[in-house]
Amino acid sequence: FVLMPNHFHLLLKQKQENGIVKFMQKLGTGYTMYFNKKHERVGGLFQGRFKAVLVNEHAHFLHLPYYIHTNPLSNYRGSTSIVGQMKFLEDYRWSSFPDYVGKKNFPSVTQREFLLNFFGREKKYKKETIEWLKEKSKNLELLSKNIMLE
Repeated sequence: FVLMPNHFHLLLKQKQENGIVKFMQKLGTGYTMYFNKKHERVGGLFQGRFKAVLVNEHAHFLHLPYYIHTNPLSNYRGSTSIVGQMKFLEDYRWSSFPDYVGKKNFPSVTQREFLLNFFGREKKYKKETIEWLKEKSKNLELLSKNIMLE
């Protein structure tokens, strides 16, 4: 998971029919009630329904944790180096990423074994996240060069 200032991403495994829908309703209602009470306000927090994507393909599933865990970089204003980006992600409080690379952040919320069975231990997941960031950076660089040539 990752919580962002204006949205969040969750990777959920449905265990019963309509389980994710029910969970999201409870999560949305519960958080809205908490937030409204804390900030002495009324009304909804979220616009529209949540968006769910059924993941049928193995390749799609393998891409999602990297996409979710690197999403906070969209708000990152620090060093453009991979080392700087990884430090930011490891220290980003509102993410399960630290839990998957060996730091305890939200151990009672994450089920590390599920993802780590696919990606290997913490060091391997961290290394593969670095490779994913390098590939993403390379693709962005190629895209910007193509735009400049046109």
